[in-house]
Parts: sequence; C-alpha cells; structure tokens
Amino acid sequence: MTLTTQEIKAEVDNTLEKTDFRIGKKYSGKVRDNYILKDKRIFIATDRISCFDRIIGTVPFKGQVLNQLAAYWFDATKDIIKNHIIEVPDPNVTVVHECEPFPIEVVVRGYLTGSLWREYEKGVREIYGLKLLDNMSKNERFSDPIITPTTKAKSGHDMPISKEEIIKQGICSTELWDEVELKALELFSRGTELLAERNLLLVDTKYEFGFIDGELVLMDEIHTPDSSRFWYKDSYFTLFRENKEQKSMDKEYVRQWLLKRGFSGDGEIPKLTDGVKVEAARRYIEIFEQITGMAFKRQEGQILARIENNLKGLT
Repeated sequence: MTLTTQEIKAEVDNTLEKTDFRIGKKYSGKVRDNYILKDKRIFIATDRISCFDRIIGTVPFKGQVLNQLAAYWFDATKDIIKNHIIEVPDPNVTVVHECEPFPIEVVVRGYLTGSLWREYEKGVREIYGLKLLDNMSKNERFSDPIITPTTKAKSGHDMPISKEEIIKQGICSTELWDEVELKALELFSRGTELLAERNLLLVDTKYEFGFIDGELVLMDEIHTPDSSRFWYKDSYFTLFRENKEQKSMDKEYVRQWLLKRGFSGDGEIPKLTDGVKVEAARRYIEIFEQITGMAFKRQEGQILARIENNLKGLT
C-alpha cells in the first residue's frame, strides 16, 4: 500500500467533516454534501462515516476514496446503463446531472451475511417477498444473486419492501421494475467479474437509480466500501468451511467494532478511537488500490481550501 500507518495517523485530524459553500441549494446526506444548481448537482464526498444509518465520525481520506472509486465504476459500467456524471473536478467532488430519484434502494446480495443473516439467525425465512432456504450457514453463497429492495427513509432506518408491494403501492409499473431488476443484476455481474480479476468477491451492494428526461440512469455511487461488501476470493472457501469470519475490505470492520460495544443503530454512539479511524482508513485505501490497480495519490494540505479553489468557475 502506498501510505504507511504512521502517514495515515498523521492525518487523523485533517478530515473533511462538513462544508458550507454559498453555492446553490445545500442538502447534506449521511456522507456527502450536495449543492443543487438548476439542472446539475455538486456532490462533495466528506470523510463522514455512517453505520446502521447513523453518522458515527470521520475517517481520513475516506471521501477521496469514495469519490474516486465511484468515478472508476461509473466509467466501467457506462455501457450497461447511462449514469449522471458530468465531471470530477476534485478528488472529493463530482458534478452530476440533476436526476429525479427512483424512490427504492436496490440491494443485490450474493451471500447470506450482514443484516440479512441477522434476520435469518432470528428464524426469519420470508423477507423482501423472498423465501429463504432452511439450514443455510452464515456467509453462504446464494445459487443466484437476490434483490432485496428497501424504502428510502429521510431519517432513521430504511425498511424492507417486496416487488409485489412496490407494484401494489403504485411506486412504479411492473415494466419499470423489471428494467430496474435487470440493470441491477447486470451491474452486479459486471462488478463480480471485474473484482474476481482482483482476487475479490462482490458480496452485496446497493444501487440508486433515477431519471433524466424520463430515461432510467444510474446515480449516487456504485461499488464503493460504503455501498458494498467485499471479501477476498482466495480465502473464502477455507474460512467458510471453518466457520470463521471472512477477510473483508469494507466498513464491516467498523460495524463489527460498534456491535461489540452494543451499538447497532439506536442509543448513544461509541466514540471512534484514533486506532479504529486509522485502520478504517487503511482499509479504504487498500480497497481502492486493490480494485483499480492504481496507487492512491495522497492530497497535501487542507481539504476544504483545495475543494473551494477547484470549484471556482463551476457555478
């Protein structure tokens, strides 16, 4: 990896927690600050990290990794479906076309793990309109990827929903949902294929869709450590047979740290230690380099000042 633990540790307080530029209409998501300008939007990827739908702190270099990885994947999948990118003027910034969002988050899962495993372990076998087989094991691969849609909550937790409920509630037509499912599975297949070349498994991920002039497009982010779960391919079967945790490259490390302290989304958030922040940053950088095959380029100086300079002329 291009950065040492000590180099990351030196930047633990040089993170981008928030922005407050006087451009357009501002909207802050869990991780990104959005500035809406007529028919386009400026995404600024901060270093905030969210787990269990709560913002839990900041991690050095996280925003840069997320922004540049998303740009990498949007380019690698543009033949499958159009996306909303216009340009990437800064390592933490992407300018996109303003979209009408599709109101469902489309989650594709290749393995029984994460929140789905936690429900399965409780005895749940029917969820998202799907019937899961009995006697499955944690981290077991599904015979085919499954789609587990959720509603997009403005606050709190996203809620499971089935294809039948989506159609029944008039959220979209059967034809549109079929197109969304098809594109999601094609994107997951492309991600699986390219990651396999890098000794990685795409375990599960979320896709956000929207519309530009009535045409379905891919938006938000794609195949990043915030939206996806990655495991190492070469160690999967051995660890699975031995009933051990998989070697992961995503924010599952932080989730597990929180779970060990009794936090799963409700109540007071445990304060991230510098050690956790540094290890999380190391993992984010490692996944960037593993996926892209490129060295992560550290940006010197204050992040906010650099972004402000690179935004000149865009408004």
